[in-house]
Amino acid sequence: MAQEKKEKILSKKLLDKVVVSKSGKRFGEVGDLVFDTKTGEIIDFTIINPTKCVKDVSLEKDTNGDYLIPFHAVIAIGDFLVISEEDIL
Repeated sequence: MAQEKKEKILSKKLLDKVVVSKSGKRFGEVGDLVFDTKTGEIIDFTIINPTKCVKDVSLEKDTNGDYLIPFHAVIAIGDFLVISEEDIL
């Protein structure tokens, strides 16, 4: 059985990417990443320059008051960071 090769992306390439939902709603840009120090897994990312779409959804905030989006909601990474709205509700 062939091993599946995982694509690797540097975290700095995620910063400032525009965040959109799969339906095309713009949420803002990636501000920072929150990760588990034991596993290195990315848990959440913050949104900078949030749009009205972010304010319409009840998102958790970090200690600085920045909106948090769970990283498991990310469904694609390219020119944009695409998220599933169902996974952030």
